[in-house]
Amino acid sequence: MVSKGPLLRLIAALNRRRMKLLTGIALVAYVASVWGNFVNMRSLQDNGDQKVENKIEEAIAPLREKIKDLEKSFTQKYPPVKFLSEKDRKRILITGGAGFVGSHLTDKLMMDGHEVTVVDNFFTGRKRNVEHWIGHENFELINHDVVEPLYIEVDQIYHLASPASPPNYMYNPIKTLKTNTIGTLNMLGLAKRVGARLLLASTSEVYGDPEVHPQNEDYWGHVNPIGPRACYDEGKRVAETMCYAYMKQEGVEVRVARIFNTFGPRMHMNDGRVVSNFILQALQGEPLTVYGPGTQTRAFQYVSDLVNGLVALMNSNVSSPVNLGNPEEHTILEFAQLIKKLVGSGSEIQFLSEAQDDPQKRKPDIRKAKLLLGWEPVVPLEEGLNKAIHYFRKELEYQANNQYIPKPKPARIKKGRTRHN
Repeated sequence: MVSKGPLLRLIAALNRRRMKLLTGIALVAYVASVWGNFVNMRSLQDNGDQKVENKIEEAIAPLREKIKDLEKSFTQKYPPVKFLSEKDRKRILITGGAGFVGSHLTDKLMMDGHEVTVVDNFFTGRKRNVEHWIGHENFELINHDVVEPLYIEVDQIYHLASPASPPNYMYNPIKTLKTNTIGTLNMLGLAKRVGARLLLASTSEVYGDPEVHPQNEDYWGHVNPIGPRACYDEGKRVAETMCYAYMKQEGVEVRVARIFNTFGPRMHMNDGRVVSNFILQALQGEPLTVYGPGTQTRAFQYVSDLVNGLVALMNSNVSSPVNLGNPEEHTILEFAQLIKKLVGSGSEIQFLSEAQDDPQKRKPDIRKAKLLLGWEPVVPLEEGLNKAIHYFRKELEYQANNQYIPKPKPARIKKGRTRHN
């Protein structure tokens, strides 16, 4: 008879092993379950983190672009500037330096290595004309009206401040007179105070509608003192008088440039002058408007030639007035036909009534500039016109892209309205 004791012990041992196995299986199942939950939670967390990261990226993307723009501004590349030693480098003030001629003069003097301060009230000048120098250590731009006194230390003053096209200077004739008289007095006072040399940008308009042809510097002129152009013509004539009064009484060094018709890039699109009018009309397919029969003559110089003449005159010993212009004379009708041809325009030429006091002939005698300054224009007319046409095309593209291009307003005075002059 078999004893039951060993059998019971065997069954008990098997039960214990089964329990351990079941416990192990349960433990593995529990661990697997926990791990699965952990993986699922981690996946959800990763998705959440990804969404947060995406939102953060969307928020900081514009900031990254702004930082890139700032980096570009700090690493702005300026046109090449010549290095001048302290004794050769001059501190130069240009009034009206953001205008057409003034901005080109700024470019030359900056690239020559001088320290340039531009003063402009932006009536006809534009910051765009000099923005490529903003931030340069040798350049400073001041929003200021020369009718108010200016206190600054300089060695040379190029006094160009004044509206120069008929629509602009006729828009506010009293302001034009103030700029050319009080503004010139302020600049002469500054020149006296700091011992600077002053160059006045005068004009061929001091000759009026001339009875002498070509016009030399000894001709006194033929000006209507009460006509619509008188605010500019007589303003410049009295500015010349002031210069020589300060030279004789106070010993101020002065230079006077009588500037004839000039054209080139940065001309105001709607300034009402012959070249800008014809180019704009030809590019837009509009009739080219000729005032009068078109037999009036003009002589146009390219702006770079004028700038070279201004610098040569400033640094010369010539204190009497000097004509700066191109003696190559053309009729207004010839200009219209030439610009039509260069633009490739099919525009018609439209003849309108002649403007009051419009000079019939204009041609400079530049023998004095040739003899004493060694200066004469070198840019051919067609070459200069092609550059101006290219510039105007670009300006029209800006306009088409809804970018603001300032336009001078027509002269008007409303009854009962007080105007600030």
